[in-house]
Amino acid sequence: MRRVEDITEALWGTKVSPGTISNLNKKAYGHIENWRTRPLSGEYPYVYVDGVYLKRSWGGEIQNVSILVSIGVSNDGFREIIGAAEGMKEDKESWRSFFVWLKERGLTGVRLIIGDKNLGMLETIPEVFPDACYQRCTVHFYQNIFSVTPRNKMKSVAMMLKAIHAQESKEAAREKARQVAEKLKEMKLNSAAKKLQDGIEETLTYMDFPTQHWSRIRTNNTIERLNREIKRRTKAIGAFPDGQSALMLVCARLRHVAGTQWGDATLHEYGSSHQTGR
Repeated sequence: MRRVEDITEALWGTKVSPGTISNLNKKAYGHIENWRTRPLSGEYPYVYVDGVYLKRSWGGEIQNVSILVSIGVSNDGFREIIGAAEGMKEDKESWRSFFVWLKERGLTGVRLIIGDKNLGMLETIPEVFPDACYQRCTVHFYQNIFSVTPRNKMKSVAMMLKAIHAQESKEAAREKARQVAEKLKEMKLNSAAKKLQDGIEETLTYMDFPTQHWSRIRTNNTIERLNREIKRRTKAIGAFPDGQSALMLVCARLRHVAGTQWGDATLHEYGSSHQTGR
C-alpha cells in the first residue's frame, strides 16, 4: 500500500486513499481466488508437492505459516500449478485437507507423488490416493545423509550416493546401495550408513516408471525452483498480517511464473499419455 501511495504521489502529486487501494486489492484477490480454486480436468500421473514457510503476525507474535503447493504433469506431458493452500504446520491433517481439496476439484489419475519426506504426507497418500506411489526427492535424501557426514568426506560420499541412482535398474541400485552402506561403515560413518539403509527404498520408486522420465521424477527440483521464487518475492515483506494475504501473494506469483516463464512447450520430456503409466 505504501508503494502505491508513493507512486501515485510521484505521478500526479497526490496519494490514492488506502480505501481505494484496498478495493483494488480485493478485486485482484477475486481473480486470483478463481484461478486457485478452478476445476481440474484430465489426469495428472505425476504430482509434485511441497510446503514453503512464510512469516505471519498472530496475537502480537511472529509465527510461521505454511503454504502447500502442488504441480501436476498431465498425460500430454504439460506441467500445471494445480494447488496452493494454507497448511499451517504441514501436519497430517493439513496434508489430508490439501489432498482432499485437490481431489474434490477434479484431480485424478495420480500414479506418483514426488516430495520431501514428511510423515504427515506419507500417512495421507494411501488414504486419499490409494493407487499412487511415493517418490522421495533424492536431493533431499542426500542432504539428510550429509547432515551426519564430516565436511572433508562429503565429496566422496556424494559421488557414492549418485552412483546408486545412476544404475540402470532397481535391482542394480539396491545392490549398489548395499555396497555403499558397507563402504560408509568402513569409513566409520555409521550414522550415514544407517540413514542410507533406512531410506534408500523410497528414493527408488521412480525406477518403476518409464526410463525417459527418470531424471525429472526422482527429485522435487521442479517445485523447489518455484519456492525459491516465492521466497525471493516475499522476503522484503517480512511478516504478513494474516495467512490469507500470504496465500494470495504466493498465488499471484505462482500464476505469473506459470503464465510468463513456462509458456506452451512445458515438460515435453515426459512424452505422451501412453508413456506415463507404470
